[in-house]
Amino acid sequence: MAHEHILVVDDEEDIQELVSYNLEHNGYKVTRADTGEDAVKLARDRSPDLVLLDLMLPGIDGLEVCRILKQDDRTSGIPIVMLTAKGDESDVVAGLELGADDYISKPFSPKVMLARVRAVLRRVENPQPGKDSVITIKDLVIHPGRHEVKVKGKQVSLTSTEFLMLHQLARRPGWVFTRQQLIDVARGEDYPVTDRSVDVHIVGLRKKLGPLGKLIETVRGVGYKFGEG
Repeated sequence: MAHEHILVVDDEEDIQELVSYNLEHNGYKVTRADTGEDAVKLARDRSPDLVLLDLMLPGIDGLEVCRILKQDDRTSGIPIVMLTAKGDESDVVAGLELGADDYISKPFSPKVMLARVRAVLRRVENPQPGKDSVITIKDLVIHPGRHEVKVKGKQVSLTSTEFLMLHQLARRPGWVFTRQQLIDVARGEDYPVTDRSVDVHIVGLRKKLGPLGKLIETVRGVGYKFGEG
């Protein structure tokens, strides 16, 4: 049974009750908050293992809560999973760029919610490889020091941008990256970006990786993630 502490932040009583019940039933310790202000205070005071954060809150909204927690040394390491209204893609993108780790669109099933929570906690328990670490996933080997990628032992020629995007995605399997985040890694924060330019790089990258290109998954309206195998 799980034993991690989850802070559930939602001003809708029915959703808060549903989420809390299912978490507690699966062994998690739960603390609840109705407002953004309470969420910030409880996160600082109780250091939960994860925050389930609704973005539509009275007072300080969820995006501002995310910003505050990620900028505070006391809480910056706490993973955040956003609860979002269906279709609010701009809020999802904004939350991910502020440092949120994942999101769940309402309405959602308890099973999906629990799976997302477990996945994020598992990633935290198994930290991502260092920037210079060799990454091996199935038949794919990425060697940052050599700027080298091999598929089934055969070297694949990538552009600098393709390599940096692939490395960023593969370092954090399952993590969703926005297009802006990927271009920031590859070209720097001041580089002008369009959805089309990032998509073109990803299409080329998938082709060069052959069958393993399917590991790079599109997250509709948001960006991309690397499949967890």
